[in-house]
Amino acid sequence: MLRGVYDWMMRKAASPQAPAWLALLAFCEGVFFPIPPDVMLAPMVLAQRDRAWRYTAICLSASVLGGSIGYTVGYFLHPVGIWLLELTGSDPHPFEHWFREGWGFVLLAIPIPYKVTAIVSGFFKLYFPVFFAASLIIRGLRFGLVAWLIRRYGEPMQAFVEKRLGLVVSAVGLALIGLVLVLRFAV
Repeated sequence: MLRGVYDWMMRKAASPQAPAWLALLAFCEGVFFPIPPDVMLAPMVLAQRDRAWRYTAICLSASVLGGSIGYTVGYFLHPVGIWLLELTGSDPHPFEHWFREGWGFVLLAIPIPYKVTAIVSGFFKLYFPVFFAASLIIRGLRFGLVAWLIRRYGEPMQAFVEKRLGLVVSAVGLALIGLVLVLRFAV
């Protein structure tokens, strides 16, 4: 099933309506969709490298808007949020200690589906401006890195990122967590 969805997205990435499809995919990923928009962003940047930052901005804006809806669902509509999480086999309770200790925003840097972190952030009532700012920064860095690498290095980098997306996202996430720890304990 995922292969069919992936192939469908690749066809949409090559269409004239690709920016609108990218925005829709990025938005839906923040609420319920299981596939990250990077898989559509990368081939779009590869096809039109001069539009890399435009596509990144579209992807980021729609993603954070979708994540904000996911946050709202978790905050105000607990049963719907739980249902959406259960569709993907996710349980919000293992994340509770992160929020109790004030580290909930760090979940946005860990390579777990954005819809999970968005809904769980609302569920455990992470302060919305913190959620929004962390989403902008972390997701902006992620999409910006994908776009920059594809724009700069082209097809070999796209193949590397697609093959090792989890590793790339994990490395970026760990770097951001390290930065947060350094800033927290240095100040």
